Amino acid sequence: MQAWHVHENGEPGEVMRLEDTKPPTPGDGQVLVKVRAANVNFPDALLCRGQYQVRPPLPFTPGVEICGETEDGRRVIANPVLPHGGFAEYALADSAALLPAPDALDDAEAAALHIGYQTGWFGLHRRAGLQAGETLLVHAAAGGVGSAAVQLGKAAGATVIGVVGGSGKAAVARELGCDVVIDRRSEDVVAAVKEATGGRGADVVYDPVGGEAYTQSAKTVAFEGRIVVVGFASGTIPSPALNHALVKNYSILGLHWGLYNTKDPELVRHCHEQLTDLAARGAIKPLISERVPLAGAAGAVQKVADGRTTGRVAVVMEESA
Repeated sequence: MQAWHVHENGEPGEVMRLEDTKPPTPGDGQVLVKVRAANVNFPDALLCRGQYQVRPPLPFTPGVEICGETEDGRRVIANPVLPHGGFAEYALADSAALLPAPDALDDAEAAALHIGYQTGWFGLHRRAGLQAGETLLVHAAAGGVGSAAVQLGKAAGATVIGVVGGSGKAAVARELGCDVVIDRRSEDVVAAVKEATGGRGADVVYDPVGGEAYTQSAKTVAFEGRIVVVGFASGTIPSPALNHALVKNYSILGLHWGLYNTKDPELVRHCHEQLTDLAARGAIKPLISERVPLAGAAGAVQKVADGRTTGRVAVVMEESA
């Protein structure tokens, strides 16, 4: 089979190599999955750089989210077991963690209905308790993680404000359903949020960016609001002023979705059932901005690493394409 291998850490476009290799052998509790589509995530870039919280042994195959087919013909979505990731014709997955791929979605869409949407569902519902009628502020609203939060926020009955970087991404955010779109490159984010909310601020802020975005979050969160810290795509990890949280009466909530796979896997399955139902009703649908063949995986990961994409980029196998 063909698989992308990382032999040394560095930029994805420089260190990922497409090579011929043998299919991996499943260990105890594992299953071999024929990859139909693999979604590109920012953690794939961090894995290549050696900056992710998980550091698989070299060489490894990146690709943390797939839609595939088991030997008994089931169409499933899974998080591959590293070092045998999804940018390959075959990957390994834990058999107990396989989830049925929603019939309403094609392979690329199904592959993208996992990490980003699970993170959004846990962040907005489990952690922040988003209610219908509340205002949700989403940073990087046109990106893979942000676009999922926008759709889930709208499905929950919230008014959604999306922050993006550039007019092209602003157009995407509007198509996703944002009620208000703020271009951080040409607008004052804090002033725009206050204007949109009548000075009240956002009840829930969803922040996968960190850095300056978090500073804006703290300035725009409402009384008894909740800031959900999802990630640090900016590369800068903020140091919150807890005295500010105290005097303004807001909560700072951390979210590491992967922990639920070990702490409460049944809740992950429950979430998947909710997402499948929302997809079947057309309330959510992953935005696949680009589909590339296996040979284009390295370039796709580099584009995501550079912040040059909207929605999701999917590596689609020839048969699925």
